[in-house]
Amino acid sequence: MQHSLISIIMGSDSDLPVMRQAADILKQFEIPFELTVVSAHRTPERLFDFAKNAHGRGIKVIIAGAGGAAHLPGMVASLSPLPVIGVPIKSSNSIDGWDSILSILQMPNGVPVATVALNAAKNAGILAAQILGSNDDAILQKMQNYMEELKESVAQKYEKLERIGYENYKKE
Repeated sequence: MQHSLISIIMGSDSDLPVMRQAADILKQFEIPFELTVVSAHRTPERLFDFAKNAHGRGIKVIIAGAGGAAHLPGMVASLSPLPVIGVPIKSSNSIDGWDSILSILQMPNGVPVATVALNAAKNAGILAAQILGSNDDAILQKMQNYMEELKESVAQKYEKLERIGYENYKKE
């Protein structure tokens, strides 16, 4: 089994329904990954160990999802030389997700976190694949194939809409 290239972490297992989207897209691209819980607030020692040692284990990109105060992506970025993609999650104690979005998005200069939309872990997985694809032709080709599939999917929709008219159109 190939070692993981991407690490998907989340602050709590309650984030798994959202973060699973990143895992699913990485499986589709056949990119090996690991997935675990690393809480910035409840397991700070684990956070420090994870962030400082991920690159030494062969990880190339970290996807970090968190809700509420959402310190996980920023703290990991402050400790790791790897690119970090933050996924803000609308949690049960969230302020419509704005607290998570702003906590991840508003990083100080020198500590970047690439931030995707609220609950958009799929986009985080795609962005991680694109980062790896910039230096791996096989992954780049999979990304190009995926983009072509998206294009074809949209073409099928507009062709159907134009053929039958909006009055008869039902999304499938």
